[in-house]
Amino acid sequence: MSRSLAVVGPHGAPESPSQEGDDRDIQTQTFLITGGAGFLGINLARYLLARGHRVVSLDIAPFDYPEKDRVTVLTGDIRDRTAVDRAMEGVDQVVHTAAALPLYRPEDIYSTDIDGLRNVLEAAYQHGVGRFIHISSTAVYGIPDHHPLKEDDPLDGVGPYGEAKVAAERICEEYRAKGMIVPIIRPKSFVGPERLGVFALLYDWAKDGKHFPVLGSGNNRYQLLDVEDLCEAIYLTATLEPERVNDTFNIGAAEFATMKEDYQAVLDYAGHGRRIIPLPAGPAIWLLRILERMGVSPLYKWVYETAAKDSFVSIEKAQQKLGWQPRYSNQEALIRNFQWYLDHLDQFQGRSGVSHRVPWKQGILAVAKWFF
Repeated sequence: MSRSLAVVGPHGAPESPSQEGDDRDIQTQTFLITGGAGFLGINLARYLLARGHRVVSLDIAPFDYPEKDRVTVLTGDIRDRTAVDRAMEGVDQVVHTAAALPLYRPEDIYSTDIDGLRNVLEAAYQHGVGRFIHISSTAVYGIPDHHPLKEDDPLDGVGPYGEAKVAAERICEEYRAKGMIVPIIRPKSFVGPERLGVFALLYDWAKDGKHFPVLGSGNNRYQLLDVEDLCEAIYLTATLEPERVNDTFNIGAAEFATMKEDYQAVLDYAGHGRRIIPLPAGPAIWLLRILERMGVSPLYKWVYETAAKDSFVSIEKAQQKLGWQPRYSNQEALIRNFQWYLDHLDQFQGRSGVSHRVPWKQGILAVAKWFF
């Protein structure tokens, strides 16, 4: 069914869409994506370009995608106010995806995820940008004692990354109080084209015909999210009426099974007849704590402390207020990402790092792989 949605102009006033269309065609706008060279950044850039919008990318990393000729690419650090001000010229909306991830040094996490965010928000405010969409994380809930988690549950970030994400949301609320439209999106861990990071461990072991270990029984329910569904949620907060979007939203898959069942779907798709192997959670977590302190494991506290527990959020608020409905289940999202991994294996073999765009260095887990 065709529908049109209100668009917000540079100072928050609704504008009329330029045409009717099945994909909510709206008046062409210029979106600044901070972290535009990252996994979410490039997927969102493609999503916006496909809908006729202009895209500006600001990232400290190179933008080495085929779309580079269709995007205004600026290389800069969000902690550099001059670079941020330059990127903000002529921008209608900002989608703030830039972040220092958990494997970065704590000082870089705090300075990027808190100071950098404030830099971008203040620049957007000073330039009269209509909307500032902040991509937060469900890591703000810490290690919860109940499920599903709702947007008004207490925030208790674990480690520098979780703490910084909580602080960043507080800053966003300060600018809401100043009159800005600042939707906050809390996505579950999301996968899709260009996603590697910790999920490359599963994909690498599946590709090579290995069993894959999980902490605990694997019978816990662990919600994920497809990046395309996340882009749809972001777009809704960019195009719906201000009073509907100036809020905080959990975003995750609607369909998910247990971790053992969802990860087993990837092993089945790989076709080697391998199985998910449960490990006793207590001893395994104790060992991973030691390995993390030694710097020989890519898994950080929030990953291994929550991997054996339920982890899912309520998405009812986004469904009701935004009319958002995810299309992909956990298993469909994981398999779609795994197939992308297989199709592009030659592009990142031998590479590793701490971002989502490259496989994380397996460290001692590469040795453990031989036993599975």
